[in-house]
Amino acid sequence: MAPVEDLFLRVCRGERASRPPVWIMRQAGRYLPEYREVRKKVDFLTLCRTPELAAQVTLQPVDRLGVDAAILFSDILVFAPAMGLHVDFNPGPVIDPPVRTAEDVARLDVPEIEAEVPFVYETIRILRRELEGRVPLIGFAAAPFTLAAYLTEGEGSRTFGHWKRMLYASPEIAHALLDKTTQTTIRYLVAQVRAGAQAIQLFDTWAGLVSAKDYELFSLPYVKSVLDAVRTEGVPTIYFALHAAHAAAAVSKCGANVIGADWRTGLAEASRALGGSHPLQGNLDPCALLTDVATVRRRTLAMLQDGAGLPGHIANLGHGILPETPVENAIAFVETVKSFKS
Repeated sequence: MAPVEDLFLRVCRGERASRPPVWIMRQAGRYLPEYREVRKKVDFLTLCRTPELAAQVTLQPVDRLGVDAAILFSDILVFAPAMGLHVDFNPGPVIDPPVRTAEDVARLDVPEIEAEVPFVYETIRILRRELEGRVPLIGFAAAPFTLAAYLTEGEGSRTFGHWKRMLYASPEIAHALLDKTTQTTIRYLVAQVRAGAQAIQLFDTWAGLVSAKDYELFSLPYVKSVLDAVRTEGVPTIYFALHAAHAAAAVSKCGANVIGADWRTGLAEASRALGGSHPLQGNLDPCALLTDVATVRRRTLAMLQDGAGLPGHIANLGHGILPETPVENAIAFVETVKSFKS
């Protein structure tokens, strides 16, 4: 049996394992009472920018839940100020002013990222020391398309109308913005790996905003550029495109070692749509963890059985864990996976 430290990385590399490894997107967060205790003392941005505290909350779900990987506690917009933008959290991210014109894009910097956000890399170095011999550390960033969506919109949105208006009416401006978000993301993630991150997840939360054709035009080439750059650093990559089952044929070309699946498509079905050659990550509905322990176990087992024939499976949710999730249900999810034999 592979040591716990190796289980997640082995599956990322496409190797066989005795069971699926398990972790949870947003596993360091508000559903944990120990996280809420830390947040009573500091605001969100201060937490992200204080390496000792960011490391502390990163470790909390490893200690409490027994997950097989840690993921760096940070935020996808933490480097936006280094690009020349003002970001606040109220409570979600607000960028004021947003990026909506060619002149706005031209003003954006592609920063020397290590000098601008040293706290991210110090957090990683602390975590590698704390996690030695336990579980691997995942670094992450937003995909260029999703990052550009936030920069253009200025905040979260149901429609992202400003971003889509730019895509459709001024594609040359959109591509110029995507070039800059791609360059910055590459620098950010390569530096994470060099600081000690052992795998990288690229979150494309808003990939599903557009058609498959527009996904191929505005997201996929930039995703490939980022993943290609990270691959040269020698660590495995995971790509998670939310609401993007309609673009599965294109997503399959992204170049990631592992592809994340949301809860809307079963794992076996998703694997077929993606060509059947990738390990998959996912994909229990986060709302299943709002039920009771018996239901969590039953639905987790069904997910595991659906993924039993895949080239590899990393158990996770189909999106981030919800703040109102009972801790005992998160523990039940992890324990059910760890008792399953592939």
